[in-house]
Amino acid sequence: MSIREEYPRPDFDRSHSWMCLNGAWDFLADPEDQGRQADWEQPGKVNWSQSILVPFAWESASSTVQREWLPVGWYRRFLERPSAWRQERTILHFGAVYYRCQVWVNGRQVGEHTGGYLPFSFDITDELRDGQGELVVRVEAPLNKLAIPHGKQRSNPPDDYDSCAFTASSGIWQSVWLESRPATFIRHVSLSPTEQLDGINASVEFDGPHLAGALLHISVEDMPEQVIRLQDAQPLALTLSIAQPQLWTPADPHLYNVWLKLESKDGVDQVKCYTGLRTIAVQGNRLLLNGERLYIRGALDQGYWPESGYTAPTDEALRQDVELALQAGYNLIRKHIKLEDPRWLYWADRLGLLVWAEPPCVGRYSAQALARFEEQLPLMVARDSSHPSIVLWGIYNEEWGLDWRSTLDVEKQEAVIRAYDLLAAHDHSRPIIDDSGWNHIKTDVLDWHYYDHDNRRWREITEKLANDASTWFGHELAVDRWYETQLGVAGYPARNLPLINGEYGAGDTPESRGWYLRWQTQELRRQAAMSGYIYTELYDVEHEKCGIYDAQREPKPLGCDPSDINAETVIIFDLMPQRPGLDYLAENTQFELSLQVSHHSPQALRGQLIWSWESEKASTGSCPLALAPYELTVPTLIQLEMPDGCEHDRLHIQYIDTEGTRRAYNFLDVAAAEWQRHESSS
Repeated sequence: MSIREEYPRPDFDRSHSWMCLNGAWDFLADPEDQGRQADWEQPGKVNWSQSILVPFAWESASSTVQREWLPVGWYRRFLERPSAWRQERTILHFGAVYYRCQVWVNGRQVGEHTGGYLPFSFDITDELRDGQGELVVRVEAPLNKLAIPHGKQRSNPPDDYDSCAFTASSGIWQSVWLESRPATFIRHVSLSPTEQLDGINASVEFDGPHLAGALLHISVEDMPEQVIRLQDAQPLALTLSIAQPQLWTPADPHLYNVWLKLESKDGVDQVKCYTGLRTIAVQGNRLLLNGERLYIRGALDQGYWPESGYTAPTDEALRQDVELALQAGYNLIRKHIKLEDPRWLYWADRLGLLVWAEPPCVGRYSAQALARFEEQLPLMVARDSSHPSIVLWGIYNEEWGLDWRSTLDVEKQEAVIRAYDLLAAHDHSRPIIDDSGWNHIKTDVLDWHYYDHDNRRWREITEKLANDASTWFGHELAVDRWYETQLGVAGYPARNLPLINGEYGAGDTPESRGWYLRWQTQELRRQAAMSGYIYTELYDVEHEKCGIYDAQREPKPLGCDPSDINAETVIIFDLMPQRPGLDYLAENTQFELSLQVSHHSPQALRGQLIWSWESEKASTGSCPLALAPYELTVPTLIQLEMPDGCEHDRLHIQYIDTEGTRRAYNFLDVAAAEWQRHESSS
């Protein structure tokens, strides 16, 4: 049985010569860690009595093992190299294995790897016998994850954030495959747009015994091919000019393919890569995408699936998650403390979804944990920096792994600065967020996390934060345990930087969550100084039932359409809402309503605000309104009268441009005060 048959690395593509190894493997649980002493890696030493589906973590139902808190597991399968590969090297690739693994072929160890989120490979050519091999993989997945990067995977002993952690995903959780290539080959390619967006900067690394005199052919789309004779094994930096460049934007996510061919005495190695032409920059308190103002309308995405844990069940599921975010009006996903499958980033690149990428965190602060955490940063850049969809790098989340209180602890402040500098040294073409939602020490963007069911307090905090970056506010870490945070700490004051909300959301039922989503997002849009928001979250994960979709990615009955709430243009009511099902209580049947329009687009619009009562269907009023680019309009007062005999009704308001296109929509559930008093007394 073969699953996840798509080529795993479309950003570094050798699919002309590869073999998928996903599917049914032999498996043995080793809870007492006896396998090494018993030589399980040697052929014939053990009876392989169980099977597992790769690449699904052994905790998941999809793996067929479905076993939690297993510290060690063993895998086995047989390989047969295609006869066409006999003159080349055979390379065994792993997309990601959590957490520490050792690999044998025909009883001989070919390598080991530590770290649960990044790819690695081994040359197994010399271990194969007549092109065949018995592949054995031993994986350690420590139950105590506090000192190793693990993100939202549950640890034993538990993290401080255990209440929002999920089932662990241990073992092989991304694709495994074989490739053939010559002994002299292209090791790594990094692509980035030129400063003027008229070409691509390429950095190419090589390896092998016959690089001197080898010829590199490199081309992009229909541009003339460049041919370069290598002198040695040093990395090569060059620029690929593009005559009529087409930029990458969310509305038009144009990608450029780059073909590389290396000819040497060992043969020909070919790789296809891709990137897009776009810039992302900070200018004062604004984010600029390709020089135009960017307003982030984002959601948090944990990267979990109900049956398969950390691993998407299919490539189509990865694409679907990107499409669902776009359908809900979001232009960005914050992939939360997880380095996601490269296929998900590929679909974000292809479909035009912006990405905030961040590494998995550790659970406790120590020198060893800090070193392991920081080791990820350059590797994250090496794997993912060519993706145009990634416009923000994150580092820490809410001081997870820093043990709180960075305001008072100089050592923790220095750790944040060191991580920022390390990441910036490897790639500062994107803004960096140092410690999302918490105390910012050294950062390019200020963000804050705040959850509150009190809409009045939500409005007050939001307004204060938008106008005074020194504002403090509380985080509820646990029952009766609060922690006050600021956007800047002593010695590192908050600067004039883009300000975004990094997490928010409220409500206990789908209907109430939809209601809070509608009203709290309006308050964020009301603050012209802000550059965006991140809603928690895109879909439910296990016990977290706060998604706009459920865990199976089905829409939840929110009572509103998220695509209206997250549109480029939205209507904002200037009032304090009552409760789900009753937004506004009118003292009289005749009343006036104040509203604004938030328009985050470079396109100026002319059109009309049109309103109607649901019971009357037809329009009951309108007024002309012109919208300038990136404008929050001054308040508009409209006069209203509730329909005769109607004590409770829904008011629909929309903005229609001169072409007849609906650009914005909102609604208001209104009740007459006298009806409400009668309902209360009865």
